[in-house]
Amino acid sequence: MAMLKQVNISMLFVEALSKMPKYVKFMKDLLTNKRKLGELSTVMLKEECSAILQNKLLEKRRDPRSFIIPCMIGILHVGKSLADLGARINVMSYKLFKKLGLGEPSNTRMSIQQVDRSIVHPTGIAEDLIVVVGPFSYLVDFVILDINEDVDVPLILGRPFLATTKALIDVNDGKLILRAGGEQITFSVSDNMKHPELHDDLDY
Repeated sequence: MAMLKQVNISMLFVEALSKMPKYVKFMKDLLTNKRKLGELSTVMLKEECSAILQNKLLEKRRDPRSFIIPCMIGILHVGKSLADLGARINVMSYKLFKKLGLGEPSNTRMSIQQVDRSIVHPTGIAEDLIVVVGPFSYLVDFVILDINEDVDVPLILGRPFLATTKALIDVNDGKLILRAGGEQITFSVSDNMKHPELHDDLDY
């Protein structure tokens, strides 16, 4: 018996499989990718993998509210403009546009589908309007809609504006950073956007 324990058998892996008919088809299917992940029964994970998966969900946080920023368009001061990352366009009400005294907006064949799937057609578009935020000035295109102007938020600044301003949004800390020429200005949700947090390197 002691001699049998010291016997080592050398055999090629393929040759060994050929001696075990039950595993030949299994290995053939496995190597030819015929066995799908969905066909596997139970997969055991190591302790480390299980720990990672079980703790992948972070603590839920409350809605940090919207990012509202003040701006100037021409001589008109817009105290609250909604910075909306979900909007594909910049929107201005027709009533607000008329206050700028710029005549009529340019024609457009654009149509807009709202959340309720209803379709609205813009009055027109206004291109290259100068929007001033703090010390920065940006050229912005707006879609003009003949809608009831929101008393609190008359302007929607969507992704085109946020891209132009190289905006950085930190939802966790409630910060919105706009940048231009190596300088930046920060707005905070926590103070209701009444006063922007200006960095020392900004000149007015």
